Amino acid sequence: MSSAQGQPVPHPFDPLTSQEIRLGHRILQSAFPGVQLRINRIDLQEPIKKDVIPYIEAERLGRPLPKKPARLLYSYFHRLDTGACCKALLNADDASVVYAKELPAGVQIPIDVDEITEIEKLCMEHPAVLAEIEKLKLPQGVTVCNDPWMYGTDNIHETRRLFQCFMYIMSVDHPENNHYSIPCKFSPVFDGHTRELVRMDYLPGGSDTQTAETQPWKPVKTIQYAHDLLDEPLRTDLKPYIVQQPEGASFSVTGNKVYWQKWRFRVGFNNRDGLVLYNLTYDNRNVLYRLSISEMTVPYGDPRAPYHRKQAFDVGDVGFGLNANQLSLGCDCLGHIKYFDGYRSDSKGQPVRLKNIICMHEQDNGLQHKHTNYRSGAATVVRNRQLVLQMICTVANYEYIFAYILDQVANIELEVRATGILSTVPFDNTNGETVKWGTNVGPGVMAPFHQHMFSLRIDPAIDGFKNTVYYQDSVPLPEDENNPYLVGYTTEETTIGRSGTANTDINRHRVFKIRNDNVINPITYKPVAYKLQTAPSQMLIMPKHAIGYQRAEFASKPIWVTRYQDDELYAAGEFTNQSKRANGVETWVQRNDVTENEDVVLWHTFGLTHNPRIEDFPVMPMERISVMLKPDGFFTKNPALDVPQSTQNFNKSTLHPESCCESVKSKI
Repeated sequence: MSSAQGQPVPHPFDPLTSQEIRLGHRILQSAFPGVQLRINRIDLQEPIKKDVIPYIEAERLGRPLPKKPARLLYSYFHRLDTGACCKALLNADDASVVYAKELPAGVQIPIDVDEITEIEKLCMEHPAVLAEIEKLKLPQGVTVCNDPWMYGTDNIHETRRLFQCFMYIMSVDHPENNHYSIPCKFSPVFDGHTRELVRMDYLPGGSDTQTAETQPWKPVKTIQYAHDLLDEPLRTDLKPYIVQQPEGASFSVTGNKVYWQKWRFRVGFNNRDGLVLYNLTYDNRNVLYRLSISEMTVPYGDPRAPYHRKQAFDVGDVGFGLNANQLSLGCDCLGHIKYFDGYRSDSKGQPVRLKNIICMHEQDNGLQHKHTNYRSGAATVVRNRQLVLQMICTVANYEYIFAYILDQVANIELEVRATGILSTVPFDNTNGETVKWGTNVGPGVMAPFHQHMFSLRIDPAIDGFKNTVYYQDSVPLPEDENNPYLVGYTTEETTIGRSGTANTDINRHRVFKIRNDNVINPITYKPVAYKLQTAPSQMLIMPKHAIGYQRAEFASKPIWVTRYQDDELYAAGEFTNQSKRANGVETWVQRNDVTENEDVVLWHTFGLTHNPRIEDFPVMPMERISVMLKPDGFFTKNPALDVPQSTQNFNKSTLHPESCCESVKSKI
């Protein structure tokens, strides 16, 4: 089957192609003749779910395929004649415009890659910035660079598209020089549309808000992380660890469809979410329709201006897909690797290939199950083989590693690792001064406390597309004649029958589950289900009336349940850049929709409260957090019983050679 342009029609869940980006740009040019457009984004619009389900169900059941759902694209762009932010929805099948609209004043579309580059260059060439750099009286060979930041919000009446540039001293001419070790005390703010300097902010250097004009730099040594810039020698006692699969991997791939053990799913990618998993089935049974990280916010706890505005929404403000790394063999993933590419558009509407941004590989994760019959000594041992799909995003200073991990017992885990470099600020700590909201990590540099809050969007399909979310608490039995020894306990179940929120509760071992009331397990006599093993986390540390809270209300509750609607994909709403308040889950739950035995979405907020250690600098050892979905009454027994026994003939392990002393000891 081919499109109107003669190209093969992709699967509904396939990522955007380079041809589609070019097509989208041509459609926009035709719709706005004579108008110069600056393209912010051309990307895939999620297909309409009610149109997709018949198609993927026919695939699953081996039936004739119905007509494919419409292939839709969307674009954010600026009209350069009026400066207006616009959005268009495009039909790639017939090369038509579904709609094109101007966005309300004050709504800011995301930051794009070209724009960041342009603002960075503008900053370094602006006379006012050059004048401030001159005041530093830098030695020969020492230069300055900047990181453009999303402006955040502190004024509900602000409608300009603003960028705050944070300045750093580059003491060494090296591609991995750690400029975050020497932050400057001035910070220009630019208008992204007019390219005008709005003002020059001078940053506080102490615990109070007092600022001062730029002074000559008092040289300090950069705290480096790059190996060839370190003062200390590298370790020499680490031997190679080689992961080999001489017969290749146990998975196979057709296009973006993956076959591994009893799992079948499709690998998706877009500029905003980055990696998306679609249509996950296990042994030909539906498990999930869609799984992705829907949003992330990083509010900083430094109360001094202008740091009060530092609150990045790394999904909505920029996009994990746009920030995805090109991954490398032997570094980011070990073993037998399959890579997936993606595409983005540049500001002229032309495609840019994003190479090797998702890696897939198998890994061994210890024992899956084991039992030794103590009477006979016979043991059954099965190892836990896993399939890992990984994406790594660099958002200026920080790296986020996202790994979806599937295993042979039908578990689905999301593992998030945070690493990279702390976002630092200048601080005069020569006299032993400290602050309550940060950690001194070097001479003249402090790392403020902050949080990393993620939203995992789970669109379930537990044996079908009508599900119910409930939670189960473990509680003591009543102290009565049926519990004379006071040891009994049971469970209490609470159904989330309408859209709303819920809290985690470690004291009651609260477990959230997704069940299908239409399919009953023949052994347990209860509906089939999956349970969400949550990551209990501290929620937003700010009051409800704070603008930062209102922009990220999704991060005020760990659990949200909504009834599915197309276009409700992002926990803080579609537009987060310089938002005044969110238009996301906190708004959608107010519909009070029925969510029992319906097409529901479960959103789980989790995260890290990061009060930096000095050991987190100059590069941060990874901090790990994990969420897991596990079958609970979905099967009638352990679904991994058919995984072969682990044997030496299969695994080919080797013995460490004995030393002479060990040989002597063994003979005594």
